[in-house]
Amino acid sequence: MSTQIPPQIQNQLSQLQQVQQQAQSLAMQKSQMESMHKESEMALEELDKVPDDAVIYRRVGELQIKTSKEEVITKLNEKIETFSLRMQSISRQEERISKRFTQLQEQIEQSMGKQAQ
Repeated sequence: MSTQIPPQIQNQLSQLQQVQQQAQSLAMQKSQMESMHKESEMALEELDKVPDDAVIYRRVGELQIKTSKEEVITKLNEKIETFSLRMQSISRQEERISKRFTQLQEQIEQSMGKQAQ
């Protein structure tokens, strides 16, 4: 049995590593989105406790601008919806990456099995 790995298997291993990196990147993105989503939901919950006529500021870059409670609620709801959609998209990408990973693993196992014979 040769200790040299055939080019086909090397290519498949390289693809497998790329898929692993993509999966890790997606997991980080998803974690960030979940964190921002939760933060926005918490801000919305706190806003519910504030009277309608309360003075509210929102951050715009390095500035804080006085705004109405309903405008802040609208903006937070939009953010929450955007984060939810992005998380759904990432989940679908994760599913595709997972299937591709499994497929590559099977191909490598088959190639290694053929080589062993």
